[in-house]
Amino acid sequence: MADHEEPSARGLFGGVFASGGADTSDVAWLQAMLDAEAGLARALERAGLAPAGSGAAVTEVAQASHFDADELGELAALTGNPVPALARALARRVPQAAAGAVHRGATSQDILDTAAMLLAKRAIDVVLADLARAAAAAAGLAEAHRSTIMIGRTLLQQAVPVTFGLVAAGWLTSVDEARAGLAAVSSQRLAVQFGGAAGTLASLGDDGPQVVALLAEELSLARPVLPWHTDRLRIIDLASALARVTAALGKIARDVTLLAQSEIGELSEGPGEPAPRDAASPRRGGSSAMPHKHNPVAAIAILGCAKQAPGLLATVVACAEQELQRAAGAWHAEWEPLTALLRLAASAASWAAELMSGLVVDTSRMAANLAATKDLPLAEHVTSLLAGVLGRVQAHDLVAEAGQRAVSAGLPLRDVLLAVPKLEGRLASAGITPEQIEAALEPAGYLGAAGAFVTTALQAHQALDAQLSERGHHG
Repeated sequence: MADHEEPSARGLFGGVFASGGADTSDVAWLQAMLDAEAGLARALERAGLAPAGSGAAVTEVAQASHFDADELGELAALTGNPVPALARALARRVPQAAAGAVHRGATSQDILDTAAMLLAKRAIDVVLADLARAAAAAAGLAEAHRSTIMIGRTLLQQAVPVTFGLVAAGWLTSVDEARAGLAAVSSQRLAVQFGGAAGTLASLGDDGPQVVALLAEELSLARPVLPWHTDRLRIIDLASALARVTAALGKIARDVTLLAQSEIGELSEGPGEPAPRDAASPRRGGSSAMPHKHNPVAAIAILGCAKQAPGLLATVVACAEQELQRAAGAWHAEWEPLTALLRLAASAASWAAELMSGLVVDTSRMAANLAATKDLPLAEHVTSLLAGVLGRVQAHDLVAEAGQRAVSAGLPLRDVLLAVPKLEGRLASAGITPEQIEAALEPAGYLGAAGAFVTTALQAHQALDAQLSERGHHG
């Protein structure tokens, strides 16, 4: 690393796209490669293929602070990747007796792929912790607002009443499904890579499989059935799980931006974290030109992360077509998009934890927006009531006529329904009272299974929390 660059520097856009606690920097990559080399040295020693003490000697030296990432990057131009230069530099630093344990039996891809798995595992732990915070906040919103009625919207138009608790339960379920998928990848699909020059480990003779098993044990990664140099399904599974995280969070963020619009005003973001260094920094959500604004910054940042994920995932999937025993370019093309996906998923999860924990719900605005619909979203409920008497077609036509009159006159639907002459007589003869019409126009009476769905979502959330905790994903 250059002397003038701080290890923690995130760059000009890092505050938005690298706000998560997961470290995907060059230094993190370098440390993961060194950890892979050190783990291999320990495995070789345990297999009797390296002198006693070799593993500890290599592990002691294998610290990123001892190496120059920029120099290794420049040397990578000579070999197509930074591992050969790193292995030579590491071997020079360890005691001569342990030098033979450095990189023995490995090819560059073994170290880089294993490093990618280590980097991913560490990042996923951070992402899962933030997702757990976001899910817990969504669960709290679902429980607190299971009876808070708001207008539902389909195709961006007013539909029928829902509850905000159900909306939050939907967010919760999607986040939990993303958590479960990411945890499964972490537990089952992150495996060591160790196949040697062409996937046979020929240089280790009959000891190869034992070293693979010991290496997996040393690094706490899965042991694959075979080396997977040109079988990239593990990478695709990882990338897909990360993209699912950003997709789930992007949907929530989009809902927040829509419901936070000035004309709707049902949700708003909290004040957010204080400015990191300067107490005089502008408030979160402020505008440089319009001081009245309170922009949903966290939701916008999540969407900024989420919008990049599909293209990155597509690149990773396209890279899966790899030639024979080693890819010419496709493997190399994975490194940056996979790193970006880890970084963006971590950032989105961090923003989501903050967003959900501080979300401000304006129940009075929800009630006002619902009342402003003048009963029209309950037309379906009234039609169901009348269908048993008039038949579905006639009931639909009569309610539709009443709805058109209500819209044109600017009146509530209930004021018009009982004033339609041909309807009034039919209702009376059918024994349908004005009170029944009034009841059919009450939003609380037309919520269907909303409450039951909230309960189901909360129960599923509790079960997942217990399951992930059992597996060691405490969040």
